[in-house]
Amino acid sequence: MAKTPARRRTLGRRFRWVRPVVLSPVVARPGYWFATACAVVYGGILSGFRLRREGGLIVAPHLPRWAYGRGGTTVGAVYLTTDNITPAILEHEAVHRAQWRRYGMAFLPLYVGGGQDARRNRFEIEAGLTKGGYGR
Repeated sequence: MAKTPARRRTLGRRFRWVRPVVLSPVVARPGYWFATACAVVYGGILSGFRLRREGGLIVAPHLPRWAYGRGGTTVGAVYLTTDNITPAILEHEAVHRAQWRRYGMAFLPLYVGGGQDARRNRFEIEAGLTKGGYGR
């Protein structure tokens, strides 16, 4: 059954409490910590625990290329990559870290919902397309 505009408005009113609750720091921050802890374990194991702090991020370098998306992926406060570590990239990834901190685990569906095309994904645009290596 297709949702009519009136039905969407009714659902929107009924669930308007969801956004403030899910995005409140009390809920989002533990999600950020959980994502960071999982990424530290994942990146640590795959990098032989050669983790380091750089530019406000925990960098897990020397990972196999199948272990992350594109040139690198930030999960929580952890940047997972093989060797894509430049000051511009770290600035870009630091914005993703801040996004994780703000949205917590809700960042996953929000980011995926933003689409695969980085040039149209609002989170990639906010992080800086040029700094992220997407050009423009």
